[in-house]
Amino acid sequence: MRLDKYLKVSRLIKRRTVANEACDNGRISVNGRVVKASYDVKVGDRLEIALGNRTLAVEVLQVAETVKKDDACAMYKEV
Repeated sequence: MRLDKYLKVSRLIKRRTVANEACDNGRISVNGRVVKASYDVKVGDRLEIALGNRTLAVEVLQVAETVKKDDACAMYKEV
């Protein structure tokens, strides 16, 4: 699954366009590397998201095309 879509489905970022812009501006890194929105997310990847003055680090536990709002937090684990 594409990184921008994963961020939206997991509800780490509200909209896919915002996730795409964050990737283009170099605010998201995977396993220590800045990546584009087209990066293929895999289970076990470590994402670091810099939004504002806060950095959020999460580990991918599950990749799914669609999930319910209540189940979205099960897709990742905060590190």
